[in-house]
Amino acid sequence: MPRNLIFIGLLFSLTIGTAQYNFKGQIAEPQPGKTIYLSIIEDYRKFDKISMEQILKKTTTDSLGYFNFSGDNLLNQNRVYRIHIDDCSESNANTAHFFGSCEFSKRILFIAKNTDTITFPTSFDNEALCEITSTNTISSVFLDIDVLKEQMAYDFNEFRSSANNRLNSKKWFSTLQDYSKKTNEPLAELYIFSFLSDKRNETYSYYLKDILNSNYYNDLAERLSATYADAPFTELYLNELNIDQQIAQQNTAQFNLWKWLLPLLLAFSVGLNVYYIIRHRSNAKKAQNDFFSKLTEQENNIVKQILDNKTNKEVAAAMFISVSTVKTHINNIYKKLEVASREEIKQRYQ
Repeated sequence: MPRNLIFIGLLFSLTIGTAQYNFKGQIAEPQPGKTIYLSIIEDYRKFDKISMEQILKKTTTDSLGYFNFSGDNLLNQNRVYRIHIDDCSESNANTAHFFGSCEFSKRILFIAKNTDTITFPTSFDNEALCEITSTNTISSVFLDIDVLKEQMAYDFNEFRSSANNRLNSKKWFSTLQDYSKKTNEPLAELYIFSFLSDKRNETYSYYLKDILNSNYYNDLAERLSATYADAPFTELYLNELNIDQQIAQQNTAQFNLWKWLLPLLLAFSVGLNVYYIIRHRSNAKKAQNDFFSKLTEQENNIVKQILDNKTNKEVAAAMFISVSTVKTHINNIYKKLEVASREEIKQRYQ
């Protein structure tokens, strides 16, 4: 009896030693021979992309649609993995789905290590790769984060305005970052960071401002360096953080420059316009004075009478001269001012 117990114990220990992880699940419709891939993602910018470089293993489903990955070749530390079902047609199976462009591929991201046992059951509505049951409590954190991201998208789309975007950006940056910190897993924080800092998302502009005002990003760098010092994604994050901080500082410097420069340019423009208006009026007045300096004193007096809409007879009476003399003066005025009527004299004077 003791020998049997020893034999069973040795057999159990060998089993544990040769198959330390076990990832299993079932596709929605039982189909034998369906290709299933297991990938590791060391570049958080490729969370949404599928490529040959990421794939570790592949298997096929059995007659009931079940699949299984097991072995001892994974890392003993948490990493991000993906399982995806290759539902692309044979004509594009080798190209399209590896770039994440096949609309029929199903996938799920999860966190695991070499000793985890994880099950991917079909959901209540018979959907595959939507749920996770794991010995690792952090495995399904991406599913929880995706729920928060959907709520965030709803808030942003409820009313699309710059004011609403600013309020929601501040709210959701804080919500997502606080949630990820509570998981005590920097990989969850990287998942959120990759989303918030994505240049394709509306959150990117706020991220560039937040990166200078919040200590969160530097704290995340410390947590990554402490937990995943030699991981490729830690080096990628540190490099990106350094570059993005430089970009944010340059943008801030340019903004501050324009904040001071624009009022100065506006004041200069107003001053220049005032100068040109005064100069124009001064030149116009000078030109008018030069214009009427061609006339004699008597002719200028007659012009004043014309501007008062007086007739030749009224001008003659006012100036104690004859009507013929008034006509002679007016003809001289026409020649000197190069006009042909009283109305033109008034226009010139104006």
